[in-house]
Amino acid sequence: MFSKSRIQEPGPKKAPEAESPATPEMQTRPMNDYSSPAKAKPAASILSSDLTIVGNLKTTGDIQVEGTVEGDIRAHLLTVGEQATIRGEIVADDVVVNGRVVGRVRGLKVRLTSTARVEGDIIHKTIAIESGAHFEGSVQRQEDPLSSGGQARPGQQQAPKPQPQAPQSSPAVSQAVAAKSGAGER
Repeated sequence: MFSKSRIQEPGPKKAPEAESPATPEMQTRPMNDYSSPAKAKPAASILSSDLTIVGNLKTTGDIQVEGTVEGDIRAHLLTVGEQATIRGEIVADDVVVNGRVVGRVRGLKVRLTSTARVEGDIIHKTIAIESGAHFEGSVQRQEDPLSSGGQARPGQQQAPKPQPQAPQSSPAVSQAVAAKSGAGER
């Protein structure tokens, strides 16, 4: 019985911890300090007001657009500046629109400020539209608008997919398919 209590004593376990060199360093740093270099969040990429980009942008970080983008944007947080114009689809976890967007907006959280001008559909989980915002389009709430939008895109791409498959099949099969679809319409 005495031997069990001696084995369970915390005394020997504390001695090796005190010798550990990492413990004093950790004690000097606050417990809620998340500023380790590996976990530090990079600053937002800023596209200045005199910049025009033609093409798609994709990042896992944050983007602040002050200029013009003609193309799709995919980001974690997208902020559209008051003088900015985006012509294309926006897909982001958080979207804050202060300027003009012509195209579909998909985001978990979408916010249109009083200076926003959006011409296109908005697919969101949560949305906030301030008084004075200009919006033309439809609004649809979805539990996961980022993944469902990915399903909408392949739906748009399904029309081109059969075209590449048609040359792979024989012309007789293509004509038979066309004949069947034509016969079904009559």
